[in-house]
Amino acid sequence: MNENNASIEQHFTILLVEDEENDALLLKRALKKNHVFGPVQWMRDGMEAQEYLQGEGIYADRKKYPFPDVVILDLKMPRMTGLELLSWIKEHPYVRVIPTIVLSSSQLNADVEKAYSLGANTYMVKPSDFDTLANMIKAFHDYWSISIKPEVKKRAD
Repeated sequence: MNENNASIEQHFTILLVEDEENDALLLKRALKKNHVFGPVQWMRDGMEAQEYLQGEGIYADRKKYPFPDVVILDLKMPRMTGLELLSWIKEHPYVRVIPTIVLSSSQLNADVEKAYSLGANTYMVKPSDFDTLANMIKAFHDYWSISIKPEVKKRAD
């Protein structure tokens, strides 16, 4: 990886799909602590994330709302759950190549199995303390910033 690619990768766009404001704020704080300064686009449920991924409505402006490089997804949300969003992502080729990290409070084996079967790349349980969360975020960032990801093709309308 050349130096230019490394600096670009440090600022990849994260789509955070999380209904709990406190959890979203803690995650953003953990990103900042780890010097991850790329844009974080926060959606409060799966329906809003789906609109974002499709570039619908206000999200059509990809300069303001760039297509994400990584999705961090909670499972238990109103309107459209994380599992429902994963199912939708799996059916859309231009989206399913985006690395998707499930970060949920659920430790149920059925949730873990379903998330992986729907294409989640990683499933992690939300920690109860900030330092552990910050360490998880550092591991996420370090891993995904050096991983080669497929080029995302624009969706055909």
